[in-house]
Amino acid sequence: MKIHPSSVVKSVNIGKDTQIWQFCVILDDAIIGNNCNINCNVFIENDVIIGNNVTIKSGVQVWDGLRISDNVFIGPNVTFTNDIIPRSKIYPKKFKQTIVDEWASIGANSTIIAGNKIGKYSLIGAGSVITKNVPPYTVWYGNPAKLKGYITQDNLILDLGLRDLNGNNYKIIKDEPIRITND
Repeated sequence: MKIHPSSVVKSVNIGKDTQIWQFCVILDDAIIGNNCNINCNVFIENDVIIGNNVTIKSGVQVWDGLRISDNVFIGPNVTFTNDIIPRSKIYPKKFKQTIVDEWASIGANSTIIAGNKIGKYSLIGAGSVITKNVPPYTVWYGNPAKLKGYITQDNLILDLGLRDLNGNNYKIIKDEPIRITND
């Protein structure tokens, strides 16, 4: 584990080979897995669980109730919320839980509204506002974000008709786009 001396890290639940860069604040009860890269100016609250091999770019605040699975990418200045009706000095008994499933990627400056699930392998385009659950293997962007296509485990982008740029067809099997072959 490598922690830059300008950061304030109170948690002892930080995995092996995780790097925490300049000016980060990580509170006591946060749990961070192995081999994560927490870039500068990141704030992580108490009721947070971050898996292994996660990258969190600069300027992100990870609030109570956030669950981030393994191999997730969170772009710079992504904004998470955890309170649907925020009021000064009035806090809910429990904050909404937001789940970012494995291998999901969230583009820079996106906003994720509390209580939603970002499905595995999904791709959120930069500047998007996520107001509802994002199914696995889907591509979303816009404000509010809308379904724009699908993505494979090999990072091939498919259109809404489940076709890649070469005209190959796919079908969804157990949430995952699988190429249809004529063999």
